[in-house]
Amino acid sequence: MEDCFEHKTVVVNGINMHVVEAGQGPVILFIHGFPELWYSWRHQISFASKHGYRAVAPDLRGFGDTTGVSKDDPSKFTSLQVVGDLVELLNTIAPKEEKVFVVGHDWGAIIAWALCLFRPDKVKALVNLSVAFSPRNPKRKPLETLCAVYGEDYYIVRFQEPGEIEAEFAKIGTKKVLEKFLSYRNPGPLYLPKGKPFDDNPVILPSWLPEKDVDYIASKYEKSGFTGGVNYYRAIDLNWELTAAWTGGKVKVPVKFIVGDLDLTYNAPGVKDYVHKGRMKKDVPLLEEVVILENVGHFLQQEKPDVINKHIHEFFHGFSSST
Repeated sequence: MEDCFEHKTVVVNGINMHVVEAGQGPVILFIHGFPELWYSWRHQISFASKHGYRAVAPDLRGFGDTTGVSKDDPSKFTSLQVVGDLVELLNTIAPKEEKVFVVGHDWGAIIAWALCLFRPDKVKALVNLSVAFSPRNPKRKPLETLCAVYGEDYYIVRFQEPGEIEAEFAKIGTKKVLEKFLSYRNPGPLYLPKGKPFDDNPVILPSWLPEKDVDYIASKYEKSGFTGGVNYYRAIDLNWELTAAWTGGKVKVPVKFIVGDLDLTYNAPGVKDYVHKGRMKKDVPLLEEVVILENVGHFLQQEKPDVINKHIHEFFHGFSSST
């Protein structure tokens, strides 16, 4: 599958960004989440490159083979900086394309929403997976809300203390941690109890995740560690502070949103009502379609690549490359 994938390093925004691309045509920018890499888009890159697109999938700052950011400083991992990286990447590798197509998942979906909020002039259309748009609440910081709703063992709360979760993951082993995350299918919230974040049950990998794929991802995390990815969660309150100017801002690009019905994000309190009862449509006025995949978990682009590829292709096909 990767025979035609080109790996390159692009200097953007003061960092060395590892980028994988394939194909020719209008650009589709794929933005990954945690604990993922560009590699979570392997099926989409292959498909898009064979269907008339130039697929571009970077490792975001702090992840994989992208280097040049101090992982000791969570303040370097806000959405403003990550969106800045991606805008500069597009300006560098596709200077003649005024607008591109975007696909995001998990943290990549959060970044994609931010990209569309900050720079709608750069985006033709967006397919976002897993994480619905979340309007900024001016009255309460996100961490305070998460603590109140879920308590101290909730994974985002557990990620806050620098070095703590990394030390626990080190005891468990990189590969096992990744197996536990990537095979998680519980629609309920993810709790990582202090001192013992995961149970001792052996992981049975799902059919869509061969061991060789876990080995590849683990080889990169062995080298880079988990701190870069976890820093995105450590910057959530800072994100909130820095994005005050966008309170009430609307996402004004055409959007298709896709989520699995077993996804923990879709089953979080209030999300289904937000998505289905018109409030998301108010915040994302050009939301054209919401797709709920039955019996599908969080890592949907890997679990159901053919279905996701078809949705992406159908949606983007409706937009001429000149717009």
